[in-house]
Amino acid sequence: MIAALVLVILAAAALTAPRWLPPAVIRLRQWIFQRVNGAEGIPVPGPLVGAEHFERVYSDPAADGRSRGAGLSDLFWYWLAPGPQMHQEHLEPGERYRTVARTTRQVLAVPHRRADALTIAATRRALAELPTGRTSHVRLRDLMMPIWAEVYYELVFGEPCPRATRDLIVANADDVVTALKATGLRHMDRRDRLTRYLLGRLESGTCPVVLPDPFSRQETAWYLQGAFFNTAVVQMSEAMAHILLCAAAYPAARSQVDDDAALDRLIDETLRVHPLFGVAHRITSAPIVVDERVTLPAGSVLLFNYLAFQRTGPAADDVFDPARWELLSRKDAHFIPYGVSANRACPARGVAPVMLRAATREVLRRYAIASSAAHTRSLPSRGPAYLTPAGLAGPGRTRLAVMRAGDRWADAGRSITQLVLGTWMVADARRQRLCTTYFQEVRQ
Repeated sequence: MIAALVLVILAAAALTAPRWLPPAVIRLRQWIFQRVNGAEGIPVPGPLVGAEHFERVYSDPAADGRSRGAGLSDLFWYWLAPGPQMHQEHLEPGERYRTVARTTRQVLAVPHRRADALTIAATRRALAELPTGRTSHVRLRDLMMPIWAEVYYELVFGEPCPRATRDLIVANADDVVTALKATGLRHMDRRDRLTRYLLGRLESGTCPVVLPDPFSRQETAWYLQGAFFNTAVVQMSEAMAHILLCAAAYPAARSQVDDDAALDRLIDETLRVHPLFGVAHRITSAPIVVDERVTLPAGSVLLFNYLAFQRTGPAADDVFDPARWELLSRKDAHFIPYGVSANRACPARGVAPVMLRAATREVLRRYAIASSAAHTRSLPSRGPAYLTPAGLAGPGRTRLAVMRAGDRWADAGRSITQLVLGTWMVADARRQRLCTTYFQEVRQ
């Protein structure tokens, strides 16, 4: 009797695993993370710093430290290797950071018309590789990566991107984001191939973007890889996957494809519900007075939570409603899709909205999008979807039901993978101490 009852319980647990297993694994991963790295940081917004102080504290000149002194940085450096010390977002404040940031701004200072044209051309080339005359099953993040690899290559090198180089960039970016989401281990050989390619271009004098002395060619190669062929390609691909999944669930999207203002509202609402940035950490170089009760001492690690902040203020709900932006000002809402301008905002904030709109327009003009997969901010599934050419019948209820079931079971298995691989990488990053060692041995 007891054995039969145990079997029934085990069977019920197995059948319902897609519902309970992923959330349980997430909680376990968070517990393991804290056990390995320790509790670190002051959440903002949180008990000490409310949402009403978020932007002011984030903008404070003393909230300027980035990597040195935060144990959490070892993990980020591990994921962003090789050359994480040259990643713009992880450089400490000072002349090195200012030089790198200025170079990035120069690369991204392109007229909107050119940004639009580059994106349209790259998007059309990517879509042309899909089969014609029938519905395609795609992973939206994978579909988008070649687009941004080509766009950012052309911005850096001023020439069309060769297919072999595009594949190098995509392999590099995919390896970075796969490791970040703990759905796979990092593969340094894939990343090193792109580093060697960039170094070869610098040594041959065929790379127009060069950091001035005292930066070395190796440091410039790492900078280009981190800024444009890691971060830019990954973030733009993630953004487009979210936008297109939201468009799939928003019937008005296709009818508004030629209305730039409506597309902007769709994109902004996507980034409000699914912000690309999770938590940005900063280390205080001096005390910051929050109010008469709270002063944050120097050396504090502040954890600025974008999603939590955007869930406060006049747009605090989880309802996807692009129409809210017809009446609500972006300035009045707690809406920071590209960060806070006073503290290392996304350097592509001027050109990225133009590119996202252009790519969205091109896809929606040609395809109806359907998906029944779960849509979460982290999107470890890479965004499963059906793309149906205009004028053809899309997937029916049966195909969408099969996608939904397959996605739920895949998520259950993927959560176990993330638990195992994520734990291993957190421990390995702790062992290697890339950031800590760099500042102890190199930057003294």
